[in-house]
Amino acid sequence: MLRLKTISLLGHPGELDTLPEGKLLINTINAHSYNTARKDATFAEALLKGDALIPDGASIVLAFKLLRHEKIERIAGWDLFQYEMKKLNAKGGTCFFLGSSEGTLQKIKAKAAGLYPNIRIETYSPPYKAEFSEEDNRRMIEAVNRVTPDLLWVGMTAPKQEKWAYAHLKELDVKGPIGTIGAVFDFFAGNIQRAPLWWQEHSLEWLYRLIKEPKRMWKRYIIGNTIFLGHLLKEKISN
Repeated sequence: MLRLKTISLLGHPGELDTLPEGKLLINTINAHSYNTARKDATFAEALLKGDALIPDGASIVLAFKLLRHEKIERIAGWDLFQYEMKKLNAKGGTCFFLGSSEGTLQKIKAKAAGLYPNIRIETYSPPYKAEFSEEDNRRMIEAVNRVTPDLLWVGMTAPKQEKWAYAHLKELDVKGPIGTIGAVFDFFAGNIQRAPLWWQEHSLEWLYRLIKEPKRMWKRYIIGNTIFLGHLLKEKISN
C-alpha cells in the first residue's frame, strides 16, 4: 500500500547528486499518480521498488509538510531531465528516447543536437495501444539494447511508462539512469508550453495547465486534487 506517511523519496534537488552511478530506475510522483497507485497495485509496486522517487508536484510537498512536518522541495520531471542531460553532455554519451510519436521524436532530436552537442540521440516510437503485445515489447527492448545507452527516457504517460520500465528493467541494457518523464517529451519538443517561471515558483503550474487545457485537464486537477486531499486528511486523522 502506498502511504504518504511512509513513502520514501528525494526531498531536495541537490540530492540528485547523491544518486549512485550505473543503472537506476527513477520515477516521479504527484497527486494524479498517487491517486492512480492507490487503485493499481502494480503501479504502486513500480513506484515503491524503483531506485529513486522524486516529488513532481506541489501536492506531495504539502503532504510531507502536513503529515510528516518535513520541508521538501518539488523536483519536477523537467528538473530531472535537465540535470541528467547536462551531466551526460559534460562527459559525452548516448541518450535514448522511448515513446511518443515519430514527429515529436524528430523535434527532440533536432533541439537536443543544438543544446547537447556531446550527446548522441537515438529514438523509438512504440505503437499507440492500451497494452503492448510480446512482439511490441521485444522490439522496444531490442531497439534500446542495440544502442546500450548511457541514459534512457521513457515517455508513454503514467502509469503505463512506470509499469513498463519496471517490468522490463532487468532486460534493458542501459548503463545509467532510466527516467519515466511523460509530458517532458512534449515540453522539450515544444508541443506543449510549460508554465512561466512565476507559476512554477508559486506551485501553480497545475493551474496554468488547467487554464490552458481545461477540457483535457479538469478531471485530473479538480477532481483528482480533491481526491488526493481526501487521502491526505484520512492519513492525518489515522494512527
